[in-house]
Amino acid sequence: MSPKRTGIGAALATAVVLLLSGCGNAGGLESAGSTPTAVGPVELWPDLPPISVPPVDYGESDTRRVPGIAVPNGDVHAVSPTAVVQDDVSAQPAKGAREDGLSEATVRRIRDCTAQPQACPILRAHYHDLTGDGKDELIIGITLPDKQTSIRVYMPEDGGLTRIMEDAEPIVSVSLAGRDLIMRSLSAGIPGYEYRTAWSWDERQRAMLPARDEIIRIKPSTSATPEASADTR
Repeated sequence: MSPKRTGIGAALATAVVLLLSGCGNAGGLESAGSTPTAVGPVELWPDLPPISVPPVDYGESDTRRVPGIAVPNGDVHAVSPTAVVQDDVSAQPAKGAREDGLSEATVRRIRDCTAQPQACPILRAHYHDLTGDGKDELIIGITLPDKQTSIRVYMPEDGGLTRIMEDAEPIVSVSLAGRDLIMRSLSAGIPGYEYRTAWSWDERQRAMLPARDEIIRIKPSTSATPEASADTR
């Protein structure tokens, strides 16, 4: 042991002796009391009958192959984002309810993006590897009526594109955190709160799924103390 470390050890030993030999019990260790027993989760109503009706399908795992789009070498940077969205919306039924919920007025604006770019509702495209396969996905935003925004993610696959996510919300912001897509949207039913949803790639479903969903307080409230509470919509 070096002389320096020996000197430090001697000084520490002297300090401990001085603390233990103080007047009376002043400064001595005292018990903080008994530690509360940890309580594990308690299952409520364990005898509930088995579920026989499937839950409502919100379409989180719906995927769709985009027709007419070729992706050379799986590089989404080589395709036109506008052409991708135009082909995607054109694949929907010409009549009846659309699977993506877009209005006919929005569809017309998308189809006219080339001729009238100033009125095009398609936002600037972003690229990021969300699936972890080493290739970027194409991330698209489309502005909708009533201050809503549709977010779509397209994955290069088998020489073409597959839409692996589509969601429309009154979105406040969209950000990337690792391979998660974080969306903040307004809560219509709870003023002063926002939804924060983390969409993550699920290999089993081959789709982006809302893996984590929270309600976040954005304005001070005298009646609510927690900053955030988990919620599954």
